[in-house]
Amino acid sequence: MSEAIENKYAEILVSCVDEKFFKAEVVSEYHTLMRIFSGEMKIVQAGQSYTLGEGDILLVPRNQLCAVIKRPKDGRPYKSIVVTFKPDRLKTYYSHKSPEVSPASVQKIKTFESHPLLDSYFASMAPYFELTSSLPEEIVSLKIEEGISILRTLDKDADSILADFSEPGKINLAEFMEKNYMFNMPLTKFSYLTGRSIATFNRDFRKAFHISPQKWLTQKRLELAHYQLSVKKRKPVDVYIEAGFENISHFSFAFKKHFGYAPTELQKREGLA
Repeated sequence: MSEAIENKYAEILVSCVDEKFFKAEVVSEYHTLMRIFSGEMKIVQAGQSYTLGEGDILLVPRNQLCAVIKRPKDGRPYKSIVVTFKPDRLKTYYSHKSPEVSPASVQKIKTFESHPLLDSYFASMAPYFELTSSLPEEIVSLKIEEGISILRTLDKDADSILADFSEPGKINLAEFMEKNYMFNMPLTKFSYLTGRSIATFNRDFRKAFHISPQKWLTQKRLELAHYQLSVKKRKPVDVYIEAGFENISHFSFAFKKHFGYAPTELQKREGLA
């Protein structure tokens, strides 16, 4: 699995996946706007997933916990352009604007229908796939401001996302973890998203579950995988990623250690092998 990214550290990213698939757990620090030019991307969140393909456009608000799977399709590699809106850019933009911020609500991924403003915006950046060097700062600044202006024109709730500079507040840890345990993230990310320091997170976690976070996460992920294999009749190779394991060998080892038999043995018992 590999992902080639041009302008990797820039605010306008060109992403390309030539191999079978690329998978990562993501918690972006910044709001991101992207358009897929070819290939397919699946975004998995707690209780919801999105499958996106050529021409699809979406806005992902910051601090969204999700698994992202990118893969080629129809003989063409996965390609997309991603525009990130960093706080300093947004604060500068809104310093001379009057944002229309609605009451606080849960921020979710937004998808957009084709529109001349968005179509022309991304079409103007398509040649960036051919670049071998970083974009000039002046162009980056202009394209980001243009993106913000387009979003504000098309979505009346855009300001409620883009002009919100608050940090995550302290939330119910047990409820959050029960919804998001399948995401293979460092504990520092889980602690940040629940509004806690890592020390407070570990203390509150043990109070809630009476077990260490690492052991609890492994157990929950294995139980999810067992359910998918035995009840949903899925194959191990299709289960381990969504259950939060990095590779099939680690998954098989942990599964056998926990249940006493390998995933393939469970398949044979269920008559699926």
